[in-house]
Amino acid sequence: MWRRLAVPGGLLAAVAGAFAYVGAVDPGRPGHYPVCPLYRLTGLYCPGCGGLRSAHAFIHGDLLTALHDNAPAVAAYLGFAVLWTVWTVRAVRGRPFRLELGPLQLRVVGALLLVFTVVRNLPFGGWLHP
Repeated sequence: MWRRLAVPGGLLAAVAGAFAYVGAVDPGRPGHYPVCPLYRLTGLYCPGCGGLRSAHAFIHGDLLTALHDNAPAVAAYLGFAVLWTVWTVRAVRGRPFRLELGPLQLRVVGALLLVFTVVRNLPFGGWLHP
């Protein structure tokens, strides 16, 4: 059984380490993380802008700030937790885990991220700025 848990456990350790670092080193302070290249070159926010600040707030239990900084990132954190749990339970039971996203699901996720990106860069979307 322990062999089946090696990969999910390793992934959890890597993600926990990354979150621990972001929780300890505030992305709001300059000099610790690179600036988004799209934002630096164009002044436009990409769908990932604010993701590190969102993770920092999420780790510290400030869900409203995390959602404000990057709501899709918060959805991704929660989605990862659910998928990882399902994967681990299936591994313990000796069943394979396959996440098969079809073209429709990928297009929907892409469309949602595109709408989020466009709206956050329009004048009325300022409330979505990180």
